[in-house]
Amino acid sequence: MAAGRLTVEVRRLGYRTALSEPTDLIAGDSVRIDFTLAPNRELQIFDTAAMFLTPVVVTASKRSQLLDQAVTSVAIVTDTELARRAVNTVDEAIDKAPGVQFLNGQVNIRGSTGYVQGLGSRVLQLVDGVPTNQGDRGGINWDLVPLEDVQRVEIVKGAGSSLYGSAALGGVVNVITRDIAPGFHARVRATGGSYANPPHDVWTFRDYTGAEEGLDLTGAYGGDELGGSLTGGGWHSDGYREQDRRDHWQAAAKLQWRPASGTRVTTAGSWVSDQAETSLFWCTRGTCDDRGQAYQPFMIDTSGRGAFTRSDKGYLSATLERAASASLAWQARGSWLRTHFIDYQPGNNDAATADRFGAELRAVTHPADGRVVTVGAEGARSDVTSDIFGDHSQNELAAYGESEQRFGRARLTAGARIDYIAVDGGGLSAVVSPRVGAVLETRLGAWRASVGRGFRAPSLAERFVSTVVGGLVVIPNPDLGPETAWSFELANAAHLSSAVHSDAALFWTEAYDLIEPRVNLSSIQFRNLTRARLAGLDLTLTALPLTPRLTTALAYTFLYARELAGDGVPGRPLAFRPKHLLTLSADYQWRAVSVGGDFRYASRFERVELYPNDDRLAEKVLDLRAGVAQGPLSVRCRLANALNYIYNQVPRTLAPVRTLSVTLTWTY
Repeated sequence: MAAGRLTVEVRRLGYRTALSEPTDLIAGDSVRIDFTLAPNRELQIFDTAAMFLTPVVVTASKRSQLLDQAVTSVAIVTDTELARRAVNTVDEAIDKAPGVQFLNGQVNIRGSTGYVQGLGSRVLQLVDGVPTNQGDRGGINWDLVPLEDVQRVEIVKGAGSSLYGSAALGGVVNVITRDIAPGFHARVRATGGSYANPPHDVWTFRDYTGAEEGLDLTGAYGGDELGGSLTGGGWHSDGYREQDRRDHWQAAAKLQWRPASGTRVTTAGSWVSDQAETSLFWCTRGTCDDRGQAYQPFMIDTSGRGAFTRSDKGYLSATLERAASASLAWQARGSWLRTHFIDYQPGNNDAATADRFGAELRAVTHPADGRVVTVGAEGARSDVTSDIFGDHSQNELAAYGESEQRFGRARLTAGARIDYIAVDGGGLSAVVSPRVGAVLETRLGAWRASVGRGFRAPSLAERFVSTVVGGLVVIPNPDLGPETAWSFELANAAHLSSAVHSDAALFWTEAYDLIEPRVNLSSIQFRNLTRARLAGLDLTLTALPLTPRLTTALAYTFLYARELAGDGVPGRPLAFRPKHLLTLSADYQWRAVSVGGDFRYASRFERVELYPNDDRLAEKVLDLRAGVAQGPLSVRCRLANALNYIYNQVPRTLAPVRTLSVTLTWTY
């Protein structure tokens, strides 16, 4: 923030607006301003403006900026939403974000990824700006950060390779953890719940009701110079189907040190240990006690009995931030991510250990009035030891830069990144990813437009995997090349009234050499398609109808996803992409009591890989919730899939059934 005299205004839904006294801010210095917000108990003076305050985001341009100044679409999930939905992991909440869908744990932003079990995400995950995609499979561990430590999640839609490089072809998800507040703070979170039994007796697979339970403890202390937090806990689940038990343990820590004004050193890390039974496909006639049924969705093939996975994963990062002057700030960080798993299967065990080391140096400067320049360099190395991927390494080097210039109500942005990637010590291959964009503030809202090129290098697992899945042989393809795409977006964000806000975006992606699995009767292999197209509409409406205590939201995505050429069929739909995706949400707050719900509709997939002749259904899932908060205590109930809709997102894998959970939280 530039030096000078400033006044800070604070708004929060349900509280009266607070305004600070004028304060002088000196270049390179920091000022602390304390606020006490008084509850607003009078409906007629309810502050609706607090609902539509423009938030600050840090992911779209690798620096702080107002949301309506970003040239690409960004969705935000706050800690309030995480708590209200009473979920256990981050993915359970961001699944309701506009344009986002999860398929058996794999994230799709505007249909970018489709579905491949555990391999090759086209979305980059960050934790406080640190890349945390797996070094071998390229996938995402959504439970890497305890939910209690999450402040908010920022979701950047569209190609982000101009700043983030490979894996950001379809978007970026940045999990931002809590800052350490002054004084001592503690939190205890206990969860318990149960799963619905099968709706038909012929599907019954156990003689008891499955349960889940968990406990998390957090303690933190912040002083003037030094602060830290520690979180630990775990949970157990019986699962909702046969062979679906899971035990999860985790610990996380964060330490912040301010040795001087304008300087902050942050170290953070976590470790997660899991043991989970493996239930890949449901059983069909003759492969289990089918009881005369064509398939048993709650049971598994007897040949897979006893399979389970033991996994450990963790990360460690250190970041130095320095505000050198009013016009220059820089940051240096280093990180280490480790993943290890062993799949215990009848007659065959698979294992892999991957280490990913990363470093980055970045600077943000304001060389002239209205201009912001971001430059940086980044490097990473992945080492993989595995009996199904082989022993391989990958080195990555990159440099990037981006400049934003303000012209009155308009902002123009241009930048590019160049990445060099080498596998197993081979020659470096270079990829350039440019981006240009503009934002124009008008009476009809803020208009934004952007054009960018994205790319994703194939993960080491996609290149070299050699195993058997569900009776199909997975064949390696060492010649697999990177996939690239040009992404276009035209969007508008506007306040239609004091109680209605809209954000609408038209998007278009031309993808080249898209990596998709090719399946025949006996094998699977990853190959580069020549060309594909993904285009559509992303619409979000947020409103306070009738009363400010009622908050409603509508999110709709229309997607056209087609192969255009290659070894597939031109004009054929891309697999695992719904044409229509709709989420309706509503929450009502009355004093300490809140009630709400989400309804999600995803149209029937036009095409799937594996078992394409199986019946497919649209997804129609209703989640309900209620909560009471009084002083340091809160109790929240969640009824997920309240109608107990039986469906599957991926072939022969039952999606979660109705689940009732209760979460008790005590905060000091």
